[in-house]
Amino acid sequence: MKHLSTASKTVALLFSAALLVACTGSDTKKEDEEAARLAEEQAAIYEAQQIAQQAEQSAELAGLEEAAAAVGNVFYFEYDSSTLTPEALSAVDAHIALLHRNTENIRLEGHTDERGTREYNMALGERRANSVRDYMVANGISSLRIETISYGEERPLAYGSGEASWAENRRVVLKPQ
Repeated sequence: MKHLSTASKTVALLFSAALLVACTGSDTKKEDEEAARLAEEQAAIYEAQQIAQQAEQSAELAGLEEAAAAVGNVFYFEYDSSTLTPEALSAVDAHIALLHRNTENIRLEGHTDERGTREYNMALGERRANSVRDYMVANGISSLRIETISYGEERPLAYGSGEASWAENRRVVLKPQ
């Protein structure tokens, strides 16, 4: 019995030692601390990436706004025409790029010079505004964001009866709403 008692004691002692080693938790605690540290580092990296992405998007939007401002918001037309000129197309393209990045609604105001009847000029101003609108819609801008109006010859930019004055009045003006 003494022999069994010593063997039982030895087994009990070995089992207790194994249990103590398993339960000390010093390795588990270090692993938990390491996992927490890695999670914090990953969160910081993710936050830095988000901040960098927002800064990049802000810079891109600012660049688009500058480009649209540089070309202006007035698109000029030839005499008795509602066809966009190459210069007007490039200016409208700058505004389209900006409109793709925001949700602003706009108004397109069509104007004409003083030649022609009032009714004809109202219709021509409308065709000009619609020409710009149609080009924007064809390039992905929702028609629901665009209002068109014609002022015909009623709101001249330049007064006078020469080609220089008339050329300034044949226009569509883009305005935010």
